[in-house]
Amino acid sequence: MAAVQDRITAWIDAHFDEETAFLQRLVQIPTDTPPGDNAPHAHAVAAELEALGWEVERHAVPEAEVRGYGLASLTNLIVRRRYDAGGPTIALNAHGDVVPPGEGWSKLPYGGVIEDGKLYGRAAAVSKSDFATYIYALRALEAAGAPLQGTAELHFTYDEEFGGLLGPGWLLKQGLTRPDYLIGAGFSYAVVTAHNGCLQFEVTIHGKATHGSIPETGHDALRAATAVLDAIYKAADGLKVKRSSIAGINHPTMIVGRIDGGTNTNVVPGKVVLRMDRRMIPEEDPVQVEAEVRALITQAVAGLAGIRVEIRRLLLAHALRPLPGHERLSASLRRHASEMFGESIDEIGSALYTDARLYSERGIPAVLYGAGPRTVLESNAKQADEHLVLEDLRGATKVVALTLLDLLAA
Repeated sequence: MAAVQDRITAWIDAHFDEETAFLQRLVQIPTDTPPGDNAPHAHAVAAELEALGWEVERHAVPEAEVRGYGLASLTNLIVRRRYDAGGPTIALNAHGDVVPPGEGWSKLPYGGVIEDGKLYGRAAAVSKSDFATYIYALRALEAAGAPLQGTAELHFTYDEEFGGLLGPGWLLKQGLTRPDYLIGAGFSYAVVTAHNGCLQFEVTIHGKATHGSIPETGHDALRAATAVLDAIYKAADGLKVKRSSIAGINHPTMIVGRIDGGTNTNVVPGKVVLRMDRRMIPEEDPVQVEAEVRALITQAVAGLAGIRVEIRRLLLAHALRPLPGHERLSASLRRHASEMFGESIDEIGSALYTDARLYSERGIPAVLYGAGPRTVLESNAKQADEHLVLEDLRGATKVVALTLLDLLAA
């Protein structure tokens, strides 16, 4: 086995410049979501893999579903590498959609610039990096020539930023895949075995618009919205006392991420729309949390004349919790990562939510591991100048390849 491991790591070193160039090409194709016109990126990835001689399944989500979801185009990819019978099916999932770059970049967000050992660009760290990690780990495993049993599947999907329901959720619902284990895109040295859930709401506050010179003849929706905001943020401060027992996860959070409203400077606003995000620790019950949020908002405007409020749930993402069987994945990843990076690698939870939960909800043990820094903040993920340290990419590729060897070796 040691000789096979040496061949795997040597192959990755010999092909690392190729892996880096591949990641550069992926970063250079924009996949801003919204608008979510991501099928071109999927087809480019498929073409790269087909050039290697791999068969790629292109699963286009029907246009009506995509448009109804608020996206422009969506094609998910599955690559199945089948070996001898008798082994498990291991899926590796990363997402290609990204939040728009925003302002403040010192490098081109889609330039794929390499400087001081770092590759810069939107999704360089989360999670186009793990397209490269997983592809080159699998190529190294196969190049080593060891007898293998089971199947490795690559799932490259494109709606994680919208909740994953038309990505892994759609592939699983359609019965296109049913793996025994899942390794999802990572964002730290640690192995992530649990993460928060999330509820998102759109809150519409209706009043009555009127001329700004006679405000008493209308009902100010913005003034009512300030009562809602005040209630939300007071409740958010109170959530800090509710602690999770899982290392890496602290407490629930609640924010308002977007506010729209009003028609003109001299008009009393007749409608204001808030979009809010409530993160749930794994110990919380989503049904109870949703009821609490709805009651909080309703009570904030109770008694305000002429004010009506609508609350629409945008997203329910369940928390990821460890399932029996995840230990096999975690133990192998932690052992190899500890050896590769020369430090103890922990098993932790994360405040983020990911597509891994969609596999877990169907009873599939899932963990998160891939190329990334010690923390999300170190990589500027979803911020200006997002970047990936290339040696972290090299190390993570080796760790994943050696873990696949542990799971699939005959």
